[in-house]
Amino acid sequence: MQPKIYTSADHHIRNNLVDKNALTVLRVLHEAGHIAYLVGGGVRDLLLRKEPKDFDISTSARPEEVKKLFRSCILIGRRFRLAHVRFGREVVEVATFRAGDPTEGELIVQDNVWGTPEEDVMRRDFTINGLFYDPLDHKIIDYVGGFEDLQKHLLRVIGTPEVRFKQDPVRMIRMLKFRARFGFHVEEQAHEVLQTCKKEIKNSSPARVLEEVFRMLESGASEPFFRLLQETDFLSLLFPGIANYFAQEMSESIYAHLKAADSMNTKGRYRTLERSVLAAALLFPIYEHEIKLRYLAQEKIPHLGDLMDLAHTLVHDLFFDAFSHFPRKIRLDAHSILHMQYRLSPLDQKRRPRTKLIHQKGFRRALVFLKLRALLHPKLFKNYEHWKRIYQKEHAETST
Repeated sequence: MQPKIYTSADHHIRNNLVDKNALTVLRVLHEAGHIAYLVGGGVRDLLLRKEPKDFDISTSARPEEVKKLFRSCILIGRRFRLAHVRFGREVVEVATFRAGDPTEGELIVQDNVWGTPEEDVMRRDFTINGLFYDPLDHKIIDYVGGFEDLQKHLLRVIGTPEVRFKQDPVRMIRMLKFRARFGFHVEEQAHEVLQTCKKEIKNSSPARVLEEVFRMLESGASEPFFRLLQETDFLSLLFPGIANYFAQEMSESIYAHLKAADSMNTKGRYRTLERSVLAAALLFPIYEHEIKLRYLAQEKIPHLGDLMDLAHTLVHDLFFDAFSHFPRKIRLDAHSILHMQYRLSPLDQKRRPRTKLIHQKGFRRALVFLKLRALLHPKLFKNYEHWKRIYQKEHAETST
């Protein structure tokens, strides 16, 4: 198959938009006689005039050959062997072109068969992610029609949707992810197959599913993403406990907290909110609902111990008893964020908060979450500014 080539006259990508370390890796690979291109989300985002989070590279060089070219390179993965080239804290990911039968409908368990650029593209998920960019001659290389699909705002599977979803069920979550992020419409066949194949998600890696969920929580588009998870029943398959609350009238409160988190996340390659804070954005409306139901509706004010126990129960039931277990550290931090909210803004207005709270582990995360709540309830900004002043004053004094 001959690819369609788009020259610099056909697109607006310029090398000053590309990460300099990625350009260095590409140059070294080319000078060593290898084929090497930018690929995937980085090319897609540049064409959409968005700042890429990553600049991934595909090459004809084998992982061991990449390692010989870069002292700072380490090889990772067994199922999918990758080279990570380090530049200080930054990592440029380099993958060898891979082959595989895109018509074989079995779950992919190993993916280290080397191939050509064309074979590599044909095993990718969507056409918009199947574009190569060569910075040396400023050309986009398109084997699958992804360039035109981007212009049409069309999300189209490479190959037969049913086969590709069974090969890698996480592709279904990624389809919802791109719908939420870009507002693209999905080809009709893929939309129909999504419903018939959705239970295949239980055959996927829980860790990979959770990573996609966290990436969407960090993306600035978590609210539309969770709406899609709920509408397509993936939420009940992956997080049944959380899905039960989304099915209730309080679902809009959860969406509102996710939207507030979206507004606090920066665009581009860096995020402002930690994953535990984002996890708390999912849980806090549920926590608040249970407090009202168990205590406030009966004109009771819960003790701190009650609040801590309730937070522990919710974190365990909703984050641990699920298809994808949230990591222990995130669960512990989310628990701390939840119960600390009612020490920062007490339910009992007569109770004066103790300023020694600022010395507790996790206070900074709890303060960030209080700011998120204040976006929804402006009266809380007074509490937020109060604690922020105390925290900053304490840190100014201890640093002098």
